[in-house]
Amino acid sequence: MSVSLEQARRIADASLVKGRELGLKPLSVVVVDPRASVVVTLSEDGCSQMRQRIALGKAKAAIQLGLGTRALMKRAEEQAYFIQSINGLAGGEFVPVPGCVLLRDQAGTLLGAVGISGDTSANDEAAALSGIAAANLVGETGCFFAHPCKLRHA
Repeated sequence: MSVSLEQARRIADASLVKGRELGLKPLSVVVVDPRASVVVTLSEDGCSQMRQRIALGKAKAAIQLGLGTRALMKRAEEQAYFIQSINGLAGGEFVPVPGCVLLRDQAGTLLGAVGISGDTSANDEAAALSGIAAANLVGETGCFFAHPCKLRHA
């Protein structure tokens, strides 16, 4: 299974709407399927040049290791050499920074990932979760129970 084009469009559009509601800096949203192939990418007017590539790097990182980027950042802090090696294998396109959420259906099946870049990592993640909720899907941030959020967000 994979995120559909209709779902991906709904996620991207709703994520950008949430960004405007929160007054965030211009965002770039990338929705990928379970193979890390791009389904939808949208960048707002005024978005800086690298934002789309950063959002894609976050999405690829999450899909490639099967973890939300919040968990990947924790791993990068604890195992920098491992993450550096993975980034080398990924051709430098592995961005283990919060702002990407794994995308699952209600049964827990992995459908893809939503990577966002443009504002702080926490705000990027909040916009992604809002977009995912608008599509009636489930987002998995990769946060741990010591963190105030839940492991999975409906």
